Amino acid sequence: MSVAEPRRIVLFRHAKADWPQVSDHERPLADRGRKEAAEAGRRLADTGVPFDLALCSTAVRTRETWKLAVQEFPQRPKTIYEERIYEASPGELIAVLNETPDDVQNILVIGHNPGIQGLADILAGTAEGDARDRMSRRGFPAAAFAILSFSGSWKSVEPGVGTLLDYWAPTE
Repeated sequence: MSVAEPRRIVLFRHAKADWPQVSDHERPLADRGRKEAAEAGRRLADTGVPFDLALCSTAVRTRETWKLAVQEFPQRPKTIYEERIYEASPGELIAVLNETPDDVQNILVIGHNPGIQGLADILAGTAEGDARDRMSRRGFPAAAFAILSFSGSWKSVEPGVGTLLDYWAPTE
């Protein structure tokens, strides 16, 4: 892959989680979350973006979200469960992205707020259509995702480098 070809980053917040008496890391999805994870997966598949790699937090709710969403994809990308995504700040998420090999063209990150929303805001130097307005108005509810593009190597991912191409949230 050429570093001159536009790359895609999808920032995907886990679906709605339940609140049983377990540690935060072990919280599972709620019934609504399971439905929304599958719907988000269908929406992501409909974008036609062929994902090479998925980086998923190790938390139960993110792993369950990914398991349900990826079933909707025509082809399953390589998946890495990354502990550093759990409770990560936007800067920590950028550091993880900067480690991505340049043969990866399109990546999906399944994580948590406020880091995922913060990263979408920080990376999006520009936006197409009304994507930024919709994201600003809705925030980043459970199962929402933002699609960004940028050109260059993964080591060049930094604030303002991307274009926000699309944004989706359940019930939008």
